[in-house]
Amino acid sequence: MAFWNKKNKRDGASEADGVSETGSGGILGSIRSALEKTSRALNTDIRDLWKSDGELVNDEFLKKLFAVLVKSDMGGKMATQIRDRIGADFRARKVQFAEVLQTISEEIQTTLEQGGTAIQLAESGPTVILVVGVNGSGKTTSIAKLAYKFTQEGHRVLLGAGDTFRAAAVEQLTVWSERIGCDIVKGQQGADPGTVAFQASLKARDENYDVCIIDTAGRLQTQSNLMQELDKIRRVIAKHIPEAPHEVLLVLDATAGQNAISQARGFSAAAGCTGIVLAKIDGSAKGGVIIPIRQEFDLPVKLVGLGEKLEDLAVFDPQAFATALLDWRD
Repeated sequence: MAFWNKKNKRDGASEADGVSETGSGGILGSIRSALEKTSRALNTDIRDLWKSDGELVNDEFLKKLFAVLVKSDMGGKMATQIRDRIGADFRARKVQFAEVLQTISEEIQTTLEQGGTAIQLAESGPTVILVVGVNGSGKTTSIAKLAYKFTQEGHRVLLGAGDTFRAAAVEQLTVWSERIGCDIVKGQQGADPGTVAFQASLKARDENYDVCIIDTAGRLQTQSNLMQELDKIRRVIAKHIPEAPHEVLLVLDATAGQNAISQARGFSAAAGCTGIVLAKIDGSAKGGVIIPIRQEFDLPVKLVGLGEKLEDLAVFDPQAFATALLDWRD
């Protein structure tokens, strides 16, 4: 899976550049490990529907299956879709556990298929990525992982510490920048976040950085004044770098379950989001929330956080995700 989409060659780079994954086996193993809690809970609940080697598919069975699927946070729409598919394919037949899992996996994969998963790079000059989300969503750590991924691929990265309302956020991002080996632009605590975005984008342009990743203050999707501030930050950046920001990534916490859908609804329009980073899918049994998010919003899930290490960020792979979700084995 390509991590970024290169619109132009830089310094004679080959077309193979930008492919940072190690093959489907490696991706599947990482995602399977991250989804362990979600997969174990879902597979155990489905398996409990079987009282014998085969189970008759009737209304009672389909009702129980529907309840299990909804419990996994994949949402009523997906649960209904799966229930109806199982009913259409197997009604009045005895089915095996593996048959049902395979069918569910196919439905999930089809739903999650999407285009535009790669990070879009600017045709010329620095690529500016604005990162938004609520406090505690994993925003700062996701920025660090993203910066690390770019630096590992030879890009010169600049961070903008735009969460000026929380000193801890600036300090945390500063520590990450030192560990990664990239530069950072900071403002005084309480300073206008737009000023930091202005300074960071100006520095990125004038000093020939490849990528500029700008943090924003965490906010609730219901705080209309703060949501309007995001639009202001976008306009400030665009004054210095045409077509910037090239990506506006919304970081969602998978452990938030259905609340993540509300966050996506609030941010997607106000911030002009271009993609989602689903963080902490290893932290709960609610990894299935990615499904209703994809069904409701025309936003690609670009990246998923698989753990706490800098390396634990992967391009979202629908096939690997669906396989891992329905492939837990004791």
